[in-house]
Amino acid sequence: MSKSKKLWRSAPSREDLDGARLYLSLLCSDGDSKRLTLALSRAHTSRATAKDLLRASKLPLLPRDESHVAADLKRIHKGKTLSPVLLVRGDLSQGIPLIIADGYHRICAICYFDEDSPVAFRMAALRR
Repeated sequence: MSKSKKLWRSAPSREDLDGARLYLSLLCSDGDSKRLTLALSRAHTSRATAKDLLRASKLPLLPRDESHVAADLKRIHKGKTLSPVLLVRGDLSQGIPLIIADGYHRICAICYFDEDSPVAFRMAALRR
C-alpha cells in the first residue's frame, strides 16, 4: 500500500480541474459543469482499483503506447506523482456509466503498472 500512496498527489491541479470542466461542458450545461467542477475541487480523495474504474466507466483500456499513457508510465517509473482522477458518479438504474472527467490516461497507465493498484480519485454526483 505504501508504494501506491507514493503514486498520487493529494489534490488535483488547477489544469486538471479546468480540463474536467471543459470536458463536462460538452456533456451538460455550463452551470452544471461549473457546479460539478467545484464539487470535484472540494471532494474527499478516495481510492479504487484501476480495473474497477475502467469497468464502471465502460471505456476500453488505451494501448500502452498511446502518448499520454506512455508519458504517465514514464512518470510512474521515475517516481513522480500523478494527479487524482476526476469522476462523475454513474447511475446503474439509469444505465449511465461512471464519467471520467479527467484522468482516463492515468487509469490506463496504472492498469499496465499494476491493475490492482489503488487509483486516487475525487467524485462528484449529478444533480437529481
